[in-house]
Amino acid sequence: MENKHFLLVANVSTDNPDAIRPILGKLIGPHGSFKEVNADDVEHRSKGEFLIQAEIEGITARDLNRSLLSALRRVEKRTRLRAEWSLGNTVERYFDYGLKKTTIKE
Repeated sequence: MENKHFLLVANVSTDNPDAIRPILGKLIGPHGSFKEVNADDVEHRSKGEFLIQAEIEGITARDLNRSLLSALRRVEKRTRLRAEWSLGNTVERYFDYGLKKTTIKE
């Protein structure tokens, strides 16, 4: 199978942003960008959230999503990934490892 170029727009939330930041830099940095979003809620101030935009090459969105989340969870188990993987007019939405919705833009 040939590799395809997927567009990724994602939100990563974690209890340990200091551990996740270098992994995102290694995985996402060469292909796009990520930025940390600060929580205004005092209760969640220690938790981190990152917004990601990248173009990543792979065979399927499912495999790319699984690889990204597995790498993040190796350093912090309490990490959540909400991701949209786009290829052409097809968009696949994932929450963690599960596919939630596939849409086709007209």
